[in-house]
Amino acid sequence: MAKDFNNQQVVEGYDQHIRKLIPGYELIHLQVHAILTAYLNPQAEILVVGCGTGYELQYLAERFPQWRFTAIDPAINMLEKAQQHIQQLGLEQNITFVHGDTSVLAQIDKKFDAALAILVSHFVVYEHKANFFQEIAQSLTPNGLCISYDLMQLGNAKQAQVLKQMVQLTGLAEAQADAMLARLENDFFLMDLLAFKQVLLQSGFNQVEQFSQVLSYAGLIAFKAID
Repeated sequence: MAKDFNNQQVVEGYDQHIRKLIPGYELIHLQVHAILTAYLNPQAEILVVGCGTGYELQYLAERFPQWRFTAIDPAINMLEKAQQHIQQLGLEQNITFVHGDTSVLAQIDKKFDAALAILVSHFVVYEHKANFFQEIAQSLTPNGLCISYDLMQLGNAKQAQVLKQMVQLTGLAEAQADAMLARLENDFFLMDLLAFKQVLLQSGFNQVEQFSQVLSYAGLIAFKAID
């Protein structure tokens, strides 16, 4: 059964569980921080697609108080958790929360300098992936970029075993690791890296660069303009 991100138990345990589930979770945010610093101006509009419980927003808002953020999430309980978290920290001044998937972007009257889709698109069904990224691309400025970090298709059974070992080393029990692998068939819609890059190039982006890989998790930057 696919994980329900509106389930309150899932929401409350998400931040602790994700750090065990995703190898190099903290490194993802360090890399995003470095990329955004290198590419964006001091004043920037940032779109966060699938904001989850708000950790990503907190991390960026604390480090870039001059930037403005729009956070969307289709799971209302996740979105409300993020909004509550941000308000408790007093960081809400430059953050707008919107309930919905990427289809709501057409209703937002602004263009973004960067979009973040971190650990999101591997949940998007195959037939909707191109539209998912196309809607993001259309929401960006002409020189905008999208940073994506997702699980790619596992090439063989050994890669699955390696992933299982890694998540156990980061804190998952063996039963939890087995459950994670079993969920890949129900929760995830995985593509190989080359096919994933092609989806980005067919969705309104003109240049794609890989910036990271930890096992089968890969980070990509997609640019609307060619450098």
